[in-house]
Amino acid sequence: LRMKPRTKNLIELNAAVLLWGGTALFAKLIQLPAFQITCLRSIPAVLCLVGILCFFRQGCALRTGRDYVWSLLSGLALVAHWVTYFKSIQLSTVAIGILSLHVYPVIAALAEPLFFKEPFHPIDVLMTVAVLAGIGIMVPEFSLSSQTTQGILWGIVSAVFWTARNLLSRQLVRTYSGLRVMAYQLGVCVLVPLPWVLWDGQPVSAQAWAQLALLGVIFTALPHTLFTNSLQTLTTRTVSVMATMLPIYGAVLAALVLNEIPAGRTLIGGSIVIAVVFYETWRTVRR
Repeated sequence: LRMKPRTKNLIELNAAVLLWGGTALFAKLIQLPAFQITCLRSIPAVLCLVGILCFFRQGCALRTGRDYVWSLLSGLALVAHWVTYFKSIQLSTVAIGILSLHVYPVIAALAEPLFFKEPFHPIDVLMTVAVLAGIGIMVPEFSLSSQTTQGILWGIVSAVFWTARNLLSRQLVRTYSGLRVMAYQLGVCVLVPLPWVLWDGQPVSAQAWAQLALLGVIFTALPHTLFTNSLQTLTTRTVSVMATMLPIYGAVLAALVLNEIPAGRTLIGGSIVIAVVFYETWRTVRR
């Protein structure tokens, strides 16, 4: 039985989100600055993707100068997203970093119709408001002088850059595979922070290199390629809402690996998020 493109993209998206659930752990496990993790994680990831492209003889060149500009801009957005996201987690907790990042469905729901001149659907805003309400329940009390609040603010900034990266990627995946798009974005993630790493980076232990390799290949190259591929038939709004399963995966893994036990409010808010994600999945498959 041949799988429909939209169903295939849904499976790719959910697999990517599952892997991303473990990505946030590395911000705590790898004792390096956020900019250095961003650069070094991208080296094995881009080598992996370029190797796959060469093996399948897909080529790496883009067709137009405009496509190179889109690739550069989307790569810069990804660099900014990763640095601010890891900074958020390092200042607070895995749960806080992930949850504050997930204001991006609201940003995407409002930005995408303007960016692509697509029809505006009120249901998308209602769902993202429900997601935001669930996240709000999970976030503890705000205090501007606390590291938790700083982590939340960094996470919100990260959400803005993540939405920008997704919008820019949609321009590219209409022409190129997710592998090629992600390879260029990862190349930017290596080159842009590299001077900063060479100037102000910390020594990297053998254990850290092993963790970076694991992060780069299994938790970066693979899920980001799957996620980028999913944009071929799924809108950024749909992807944004469905990807809100990530806080649940991240909270469970953080509890198991880092002993960060989620509070009761996290379970209540997470239930709201899961309900919205299941509804969006059903709505997307039904189309």
